[in-house]
Amino acid sequence: MKWEILSSEYLFRDLWFKVRKDVCRTPQGKIVDPYYVYEFPDWVTAVPVTEDGKIIMVHQYRHAIGETCIEFPGGCVDDTDASFEEAVKRELLEETGYSFSSVKSLGTTSANPSTNNNLMHMFLATGGKKVSEQMLDHNEEIETELFTIDEVKQLVKDNKIIQSMHVTCFLYAMQELGELKF
Repeated sequence: MKWEILSSEYLFRDLWFKVRKDVCRTPQGKIVDPYYVYEFPDWVTAVPVTEDGKIIMVHQYRHAIGETCIEFPGGCVDDTDASFEEAVKRELLEETGYSFSSVKSLGTTSANPSTNNNLMHMFLATGGKKVSEQMLDHNEEIETELFTIDEVKQLVKDNKIIQSMHVTCFLYAMQELGELKF
């Protein structure tokens, strides 16, 4: 079912976002012109659990929707990150000031596989200990807050966490912790 790319042209290129226009041919010979692809770096996020069992969440303004959202820490994978695990450890330390004794991969998810070329790599970080202050990027203003697992479950139930990939990560983390059974 894979399409053949006949031509590809970049319409926009910036630091962490590119837009590409492809002309493709399907296996049945149909020409798809144009097909737009949004290129992003891969993302990482984690459900971070402290040594005493609290979950660290962040409040951050999200300009595209004009709202402050409650989310799990995470961000873009940098070219300098040796691995996705190292990227998530860096993001956790920068955004929360916490370091974790264990970071376990929970798999990947896609924000929109029909348009976006990247994946979000999900993690469960446990044994969190506050080791520093936040080290935020110049455009970041992030507040952290600690919750119990039951409080985060209620946030999900009440639709208070609207970042869908973060809800997905939370569900995988709860399964890993034995808090969710299928």
